[in-house]
Amino acid sequence: MKYAVIYARYSSERQNDQSIEGQLRICNKYAEDNGLTILDTYIDRAMTGTNDQRAAFQQMLSDCEKPVLWDIVLVYAIDRFGRDSIEIAVNKQKLKKHHKTLISATQRTSVNIDGSKNLDGILLENMYIGIAEYYSAELSQKVKRGIYENYQKGLYHDWYAYHG
Repeated sequence: MKYAVIYARYSSERQNDQSIEGQLRICNKYAEDNGLTILDTYIDRAMTGTNDQRAAFQQMLSDCEKPVLWDIVLVYAIDRFGRDSIEIAVNKQKLKKHHKTLISATQRTSVNIDGSKNLDGILLENMYIGIAEYYSAELSQKVKRGIYENYQKGLYHDWYAYHG
């Protein structure tokens, strides 16, 4: 029997707890189908994945350094763990140092549940990470362009007008 924790996150105030509920439902089903016992759940609400300064995420990393029983961090998808390729690599290394593994419920990862290498997963996981980082950078660029266009038209990019 393998023991795991689930890490779930959504990115913005425009999303809601349904996103978390869906992630948890799919992760719990994956755990059940693969003989994993879930010991804890870490959830960050309205937190960006472009950096790792998220309270529950940091608590999970801190807990992995303690003599805990779990050996797998289960996420819905790799982009829930992060959207910055360097930070993902650093944090995966922290997990590895403490004999923990990152597993996705919906995407192939570089390591299987039993700890063996997943050759296809090595390639695919790095593609998922690259796509996640690209998505974040592209979205940022589009938002900035939209703000600039609104500014050029004399429109406000907030929900209220500034006075003064």
